Amino acid sequence: MLKNKIIIAGVVLLGIAVLVLINFGRWSIKNTNSRGTNIICFGDSITFGHGAKPGEDYPSLLAKMTRFPVVNAGIDNDTTEEGLKRIDSDILTRDPLLVVIEFGGNDFLRKCPLQQTVKNVGEMVDKIQAAGAMVALFDISAGLILGEYRQPYRDIAAEKGAIFIPGALAGIFSNPDLKSDFIHPNALGYKAIVQRVYRSVIPYLNQNAINRDFKKKLSSK
Repeated sequence: MLKNKIIIAGVVLLGIAVLVLINFGRWSIKNTNSRGTNIICFGDSITFGHGAKPGEDYPSLLAKMTRFPVVNAGIDNDTTEEGLKRIDSDILTRDPLLVVIEFGGNDFLRKCPLQQTVKNVGEMVDKIQAAGAMVALFDISAGLILGEYRQPYRDIAAEKGAIFIPGALAGIFSNPDLKSDFIHPNALGYKAIVQRVYRSVIPYLNQNAINRDFKKKLSSK
């Protein structure tokens, strides 16, 4: 009898441990009930699709994987400061459901202080969330390359309730088969990126879709 109780207690503890591990490092995502219609990919040349043909950029690929329209709001050479200036025109006027933010590489190249870049990205998240949209923050680090950006970006996501897309560029900068030049992916590289973006955002897009369907059914009764 005692042996059975010990076994049961062990199973319960194991179950608790598994749940803790599953939820470790996760946080509540803000605006999963967003009523927007568009996914907007907001960033610099990586979002724009530099190094690939039209239709091979990751936003175009993402559009084929989801039920929502996807807008490419990437501009070559954009910094976080320049991105902040076009949030109203390029994001908030386009009825955003989810905005994927990808910025920082050009800040690094132009020697913008990391602290300022992080501040700018945080302001982007605040403005977009205030408009009622979900935000996903693109991890621009790739191993040692831009590695100092990873933790601050993750901290922003955790603090503000945004989705974090870890390792979005992992293995691309070090693999010539996935690059068009020294710092830009090619078509194969963008295929790798979109899989990572999709894997990170799809649970929340599905949750949003379920909420919409449920509310629609309630209103029809």
